[in-house]
Amino acid sequence: MSENRISANLSQTDRLQIMQVITTIREKLPFLIDLTAEERKSLPKLGDKSRAFVSKALEVATQNPDFLPRSFDLDEMRRDIELFDALYPVLLSLTQLQELVDDTFIAAGSEAYTAALAVYNYAKANGNVSGLDAVIDDMGRRFSRRNRKTQPPTNPSATNLTQ
Repeated sequence: MSENRISANLSQTDRLQIMQVITTIREKLPFLIDLTAEERKSLPKLGDKSRAFVSKALEVATQNPDFLPRSFDLDEMRRDIELFDALYPVLLSLTQLQELVDDTFIAAGSEAYTAALAVYNYAKANGNVSGLDAVIDDMGRRFSRRNRKTQPPTNPSATNLTQ
C-alpha cells in the first residue's frame, strides 16, 4: 500500500462547531454577493498592479471633486476601496484554509480508495473466500465499461473482397 499521509478523525461535535463558525462568518458578512460566471468574466478586476491606480484616482477625486459629475458618489468609491482592503486578508486566510481542506480531503479520499482497491484485489486473488463471490462481482462492476456500439468497418469495400 502507498504512503499514509493523513490519519485523523473529525468528531461529530467538532464538525458541528466548525459548521457553526462558518455560519457565524457568513452572518458577519451579510453583504456577500454571488456572481454568475458571465458576470465574473465581464467585471474589470482590481489586482496588485491596479491598486496604486485606484488609490491615485481616489486622491485626485478627493482633492478635485469639482470636475466630477454630480452623480458620481465619491463616498461610495471610498467605501468600496475600504471594503476591498478589509476583505483582502480575510480572502487570503480563507483561500489558504480552503487549499488545506481540499488537499486533506483529496488525500483522505485517495487513501480510502487505495485501501479499497487493495481489499478488492486481495479478495479476488484469494479464491478461498466463501460467500463473497457476489460482493466481489458487485465491486468489480466499478471497473466494467459499457459496451460500445459495434463500429462499421472503415472501408466497406474491403469486407466485400473477402466474401
